[in-house]
Amino acid sequence: MSDDTPPRHDRVTRHPSPGSANSLWHWPDARHPLRVALNYLAIVLARHSPSLRLKNWLLRRIGVTVGRGVSWGLESTPDVFWPDLVTVEDDAIIGYDATLLCHEFLQDEYRTGPVRVGERAMIGAGAVVLPGVEIGADASVAANSLVTEDVPPGATAVGVPAAIRTED
Repeated sequence: MSDDTPPRHDRVTRHPSPGSANSLWHWPDARHPLRVALNYLAIVLARHSPSLRLKNWLLRRIGVTVGRGVSWGLESTPDVFWPDLVTVEDDAIIGYDATLLCHEFLQDEYRTGPVRVGERAMIGAGAVVLPGVEIGADASVAANSLVTEDVPPGATAVGVPAAIRTED
């Protein structure tokens, strides 16, 4: 991540929805229902497995890029529609019940964007990371935070929406 990295909203792809119904009604046009069902099954198994090896193996099977030594807490969830847009680098920790979202269904469109969690980064329990966000190496996201913008390497993000905590 550098100063010239575009903001999250510039890294998401917008997909207009046909007709008057909100975009969630059109999800089967966005992703094949069988693919979503298989992703969901693998994610449910991974969420409840105490084995980190099994979690990583299952998530790799559905397209999540999982680095060496990654730890997924119980109930943690990568995106069910676009798991192939999730990258978690070596030795990162995804906390209990954290969610990494690569899609947003809105009224007139849906958006997709990659989520990248850097090496040795830590995502706290219950945190939610939105599409297009990058969490830098050695960065931390506090529990129950909503990450709407990038977190620079080594920084700590806290709150809803998450803000970078500065030393006083």
